Amino acid sequence: MIVNMHEAKTHLSKYVEKVLAGEEVILARAGEPVAALVPLSSLAMEKRNHVILGIMEGAFEVPDNFDDPLPDEILDEFYQGVAGVFRRYHFIDNTTAFAP
Repeated sequence: MIVNMHEAKTHLSKYVEKVLAGEEVILARAGEPVAALVPLSSLAMEKRNHVILGIMEGAFEVPDNFDDPLPDEILDEFYQGVAGVFRRYHFIDNTTAFAP
């Protein structure tokens, strides 16, 4: 069965029931088929909610120095311009700041 988009939006529940009963429902825009309503199998839902751990195993190596502190020159570039932002605020204590 081919149904136009407006009709499908208006009676979506009815068409979902038809799909669940095994009927094929094609959605059309201006008479041109553009999509199909299909039932989701339990396997499809299982795959959708399943996380695959270790899928990238062996694809790259984490270097031994991964957790080492960054060199000062990299930190300087990372925080460049941030000091100017902090100069605009007055700190009352370590947790509270306000803009003048």
